[in-house]
Amino acid sequence: MSSASASSGSSGSSVSLPGDPPGGRRAMAVWGVGVSVYFVAVIFRTSLGVAGLDAADRFHVGASALSTFSILQLLVYAGMQIPVGLLVDRLGTKKVLSLGAVLFTAGQLGFAFSSSYGMALASRALLGCGDAMTFIAVLRLGTRWFPARRSPMVAQLAGLIGMAGNLVSTLVLARLLHGVGWTAAFAGSALAGAVVVVLVLLFLKDHPEGHEPQPFPHHGAAYVRRQIAASWREPGTRLGLWVHFTTQFPAMVFLLLWGLPFLVEAQGLSRAVAGELLTLVVLSNMLIGLVYGQIVARHHEARLPLALGTVGATALTWAATLAYPGGHAPMWLLVVLCTVLGSCGPASMLGFDFARPANPPERQGTASGITNMGGFVASMTTLFAIGVLLDATGDDYRVAFSSVFVLQALGVSQVLRLRKRAARRERERLVASRVETVHVPA
Repeated sequence: MSSASASSGSSGSSVSLPGDPPGGRRAMAVWGVGVSVYFVAVIFRTSLGVAGLDAADRFHVGASALSTFSILQLLVYAGMQIPVGLLVDRLGTKKVLSLGAVLFTAGQLGFAFSSSYGMALASRALLGCGDAMTFIAVLRLGTRWFPARRSPMVAQLAGLIGMAGNLVSTLVLARLLHGVGWTAAFAGSALAGAVVVVLVLLFLKDHPEGHEPQPFPHHGAAYVRRQIAASWREPGTRLGLWVHFTTQFPAMVFLLLWGLPFLVEAQGLSRAVAGELLTLVVLSNMLIGLVYGQIVARHHEARLPLALGTVGATALTWAATLAYPGGHAPMWLLVVLCTVLGSCGPASMLGFDFARPANPPERQGTASGITNMGGFVASMTTLFAIGVLLDATGDDYRVAFSSVFVLQALGVSQVLRLRKRAARRERERLVASRVETVHVPA
């Protein structure tokens, strides 16, 4: 897929440049294999979210040490995004997804048998390394197998299926954990990783026949510097990063670690009711993802209003929850909070809709890696801040969760700073792509 094609397709034009992939049933089947790897990676990534209190007991750690699990996992994930993007651009999807699945499966299996805090940390780091290789590769797979005009919807579907993995953690893994115990639950879940490794090796292809990408020379360190610098120079890439940064982290922090302790310890709910509210976040994410994908596919200019609207709604509901008199918010407000948090994931996917049309095919992986760093850096920072503030304030969740507003303010300021430059550059590319289309011989 070319950037010209992405621009024209995203703007609602029915024109496709020569070489635009046809899509169809085979594309769905191959893409389904790739997205199944992401689905399993999300199950493993979010498994700690339903086991946070159990992990604290198992390894005898406090809030700061508990948050280190997720921080280290996200640190590895974020740090790997640009290298993974470069690997995807250079090696293709199949090799990167295969390696990622092997690594996150080994990490989940190691976590199952961890008997010490240090061993558990190393396992989560390995899991984060493998997890980091999945989403960028799946995005690249979508652009290779589907027409450019379908890119926003395909990306949102990938995010939706990832959230279904979160749902498995919340509903299935949590019950296994309290039914068969720590080792059996985590080791059993690792079998899913072995299954997707086999599927990728047997059935996944990087691109359909006749749609091989143009050969692009690779020259070691010079190639790496050129790819990163060229992607970063595009205002659309940087805007995508900051949109992802600002929108994703409130729900990620809630689901990955601190949602269950907040609902149980700060709001006085039972673990069963808290689990149902976490499930509501996931279900809301899946529904809103479909809506956002349809809106952006039809109205490309809706990207920024949707992103900023999501940030505003999230900030408002968090403020109302934390400021509610008496410390315990009523159930209706917690339901509203979890429903609104469900919009964070779909809104973060809009970041890729800014970066994608700003970069040519040979930079799609690198640009997506840069964009994907945003939300995970914000999540890592917030996870750490909440853990430190909880220990410093004697588990005052109001103070700890107020750190959300600081990062939202930072992100919104950068989005507003970059939006005009990115829009101007995208218009220029759109005009150029239309001129190229007119001159392409039939």
